[in-house]
Amino acid sequence: MEYYNYIKSLHIIFVITWFAGLFYTPRLFIYFIEASQKKEPDRTILINQFKIMIYRLWYIITWPSLILTVFFGSWLLILVPELINQKWMIVKLCFVLILFLFHFKTHLIQKELRNETINYSSFFMRIWNEVPTLVLFSIVFIVTLKNSIHWIYSLISLFCFTLVILGLIKLYKLIRNKNA
Repeated sequence: MEYYNYIKSLHIIFVITWFAGLFYTPRLFIYFIEASQKKEPDRTILINQFKIMIYRLWYIITWPSLILTVFFGSWLLILVPELINQKWMIVKLCFVLILFLFHFKTHLIQKELRNETINYSSFFMRIWNEVPTLVLFSIVFIVTLKNSIHWIYSLISLFCFTLVILGLIKLYKLIRNKNA
């Protein structure tokens, strides 16, 4: 078990790099969608550059980080199987499942955008971009506080945090439209 902390460290490192991809990919989607509304030749130049950036970020950083996160996380559960019986771990894994769903939907969106099929607005993508933030906050508090956390207060806090983020996105849109 002397190597447990090394495996845990690698798990955390790849969680961080996975989140980096999940944070930045939807941001690139926003830029891609907004570039698609520009006039030529700017439109073509920007779209082609964003296709390259999205592809590299998604397939060179985000996907490998997801795979390594799951690998090292699973290894930790194999080393300490009693973790799976703890309530906080079950709740954490539920949030990880939400993150997987987010990842796979983001994968589909990036494929659509690389084919220049735009099915979402940049405003939607700004909201989409906040999903991993909410999941990250939830997971960090769950893992840090473990069984000392009161789930009702946590859900209320998450709901309030979500409202604050949505309010800030709306405020940003109002300011941006006012300055446009």
